Amino acid sequence: MDLDYGKCWGTSKDSWKTTLLLAYQSLGVVYGDLSISPLYVYKSTFADDIHHSETNEEIFGVLSFVFWTLTLVPLFKYVFIVLRADDNGEGGTFALYSLICRHAKVSLLPNRQVADEALSTYKFERPPEPKNNSSRVKLVLDKHKSLHTALLILVLLGTCMVIGDGLLTPAISVFSAVSGLELSMSKDQHQYAVIPITCFILVCLFALQHFGTHRVGFCFAPVVLTWLICISALGLYNIIHWNPHVYQALSPYYMLRFLKKTRKGGWMSLGGILLCITGSEAMFADLGHFSYTAIQMAFTFLVYPALILAYMGQAAYLSKHHHTIHDIDFYVSVPESVRWPVLAIAILASVVGSQAIISGTFSIINQSQSLGCFPRVKVVHTSDKIHGQIYIPEINWMLMILCIAVTVGFRDTKHMGNASGLAVMAVMLVTTCLTSLVIILCWQKPPIVAFIFLLFFGSIELLYFSASLVKFREGAWLPILLALFLVSIMFVWHYATIKKYEYDLQNKVSLEWLLALGPSLGIARVPGIGIVFSDLTSGIPANFSRFVTNLPAFHRLLVFVCIKSVPVPFVPPDERYLVGRVGPAAHRSYRCIVRYGYRDVHQDVDSFESELISRLADFIRYDWDKEHGITDICNEDDGYRSGASSSECRLAVIGTVAISGGPPFETEETVQPASVSVGFPTVDSVTDIVEMEPLDVVERRVRFAIDTDSEADPRSEMDAQLREELHDLQAAQLAGTAFILGNSHVKAKQGSSLLKRLAINFGYNFLRRNCRGPDVVLKVPPASLLEVGMVYVL
Repeated sequence: MDLDYGKCWGTSKDSWKTTLLLAYQSLGVVYGDLSISPLYVYKSTFADDIHHSETNEEIFGVLSFVFWTLTLVPLFKYVFIVLRADDNGEGGTFALYSLICRHAKVSLLPNRQVADEALSTYKFERPPEPKNNSSRVKLVLDKHKSLHTALLILVLLGTCMVIGDGLLTPAISVFSAVSGLELSMSKDQHQYAVIPITCFILVCLFALQHFGTHRVGFCFAPVVLTWLICISALGLYNIIHWNPHVYQALSPYYMLRFLKKTRKGGWMSLGGILLCITGSEAMFADLGHFSYTAIQMAFTFLVYPALILAYMGQAAYLSKHHHTIHDIDFYVSVPESVRWPVLAIAILASVVGSQAIISGTFSIINQSQSLGCFPRVKVVHTSDKIHGQIYIPEINWMLMILCIAVTVGFRDTKHMGNASGLAVMAVMLVTTCLTSLVIILCWQKPPIVAFIFLLFFGSIELLYFSASLVKFREGAWLPILLALFLVSIMFVWHYATIKKYEYDLQNKVSLEWLLALGPSLGIARVPGIGIVFSDLTSGIPANFSRFVTNLPAFHRLLVFVCIKSVPVPFVPPDERYLVGRVGPAAHRSYRCIVRYGYRDVHQDVDSFESELISRLADFIRYDWDKEHGITDICNEDDGYRSGASSSECRLAVIGTVAISGGPPFETEETVQPASVSVGFPTVDSVTDIVEMEPLDVVERRVRFAIDTDSEADPRSEMDAQLREELHDLQAAQLAGTAFILGNSHVKAKQGSSLLKRLAINFGYNFLRRNCRGPDVVLKVPPASLLEVGMVYVL
């Protein structure tokens, strides 16, 4: 069964049946990683630092730590607090950053313009005035640019640790599951069998990614449900059969006794205990696919009790078997009669858990790329029905190679656990810090509330983080090295992207220059449509002026397109296109700002071209209908001061528009809800007006076919100039479309620091040459591509 998660998540009208179905589906997507942690927690904890004794203090102490860690972090922190910090239903690191950026001017990305606050996807179009203490925090954040940089680095660090977790989790999960074979093999046989089998499973896992999760996802939830029932039953059996009094270890008193007895060794063993909460971040990251109620219900009533029973059962068995012939392992507590079926289920569950974290890695890289923080990579959407199911080939094969290298290089659960534990705790610390800012800025709570939240959960996570960090030489170095490498790449790419945008902003051409181009200067207008891509939301980009300088001709119809990522998860299709004129109507030049959220699916070039033409036709008709009722509101220094109202100073959200009278093109009619009218200034000092009819109207979907005999029908009479403009649009479409893109080379200006020269001249240019170009990302056919070389001196 394919369930469209994006359309089913939490509304008050959801039936219990839908909520239960979502809770069941979440088992395979959200809890795969968290549910398999019993495979390796005890083995990692008792690896070297501590050893169980006849008194059971170590066993009971570890169980007490596991119980309270599971209770405080996944249950209290995530289920009851962090999940409420959603960004219009979306969760994860970028969702928190998006919320903070909308409530404080801390974004360093070139996507923060007041224009985008007209989007209905903003939960707080006009946020309430902050309280005094909250206002002080906001003012401090707004004022100091160094805090903006620090916040972005913090977000990038959390993102890189999630990627590191996507590398380490498959390795430790599959290796721990396959290690159950050691109970039926000699030590030498185990050494030569487990590694190859693990690598084979990992290769198969990554090779199947291009099919998409939805192709095999129908079996994920049953596998995890079967696994949870299995470990619950085993836990109950071991508790009843070996030690019914193991429940006493749930008292926090045993944690104190454990630390008092084991001292430094006990503190270092916390690096293994924290593995019991690996995968908790997935509850928040995958919130957009499910409802808050479904995730809360699945964890509280099924996953949490099953995990507690599993850990208690293992502790009950170990408390009566102090001198087993094998190392401490999950499988020693499994009765021999069911060991092989449990092994098979464990391997399947580890594959499901690995699949979930790999998909999450693809998603967060896609979000980073959308916000200009990651080099361009190919993103394949593997499902037409389930939003967010994507596949990134380059990242997939890199993860596979690194994952196999980790498995072959470490060869044991201890080192993998140390590496995975540090990555997990780093992500949780970042989430705690960002959530504390959300509490102040978005929820308008007193700073003391955020401080208590930060102090309480931050102290717990810092304790575990320090225990992982001390294992630096025993595996914890890997996520740190990987994070430094990825943060450097992401920050260099982001820095150069911002500098290029600032360069474009400073070197844009005035509107008078474009209007002055004509036959007297030897400039010819050729048939067809020229789509000029630029990051600018106003003005004429420098790459177009360079194009005209070298080739004194441009198309009869010009469209300056800015594809822009805004800090919201999704932009409704009816609010995606912001269309306006560049110059008078006779010039046949337009501007179109296409807005995408950081989780939106970008259109391919064919559907984009046809949609763009349709929206231009909508806008032309709408603009002529509104012409006589709108006054010219351009600033005196905006460059174009014609008396015509159709200027660059007016942009309209064109999705569904009201069209009065008989149109000269075919239409389809459906009921259209009311829309809004909002006025705003942009950061480029141009006053834009978003205009929509505030009435219930009839939607007219443009097929764009002009009827040349429509004069016979008096209801279809139209102004000759309007008919001519629509005819020109159709003729240009038939003549063909050319896509004009800049092919940039970037270099640091003279006198720049050594670090900047290395970052720009070598780092960024190397990444730019080896990542996908904008033409590949936009899927522009080579026959329709015109590239304009540009040198940016930053």
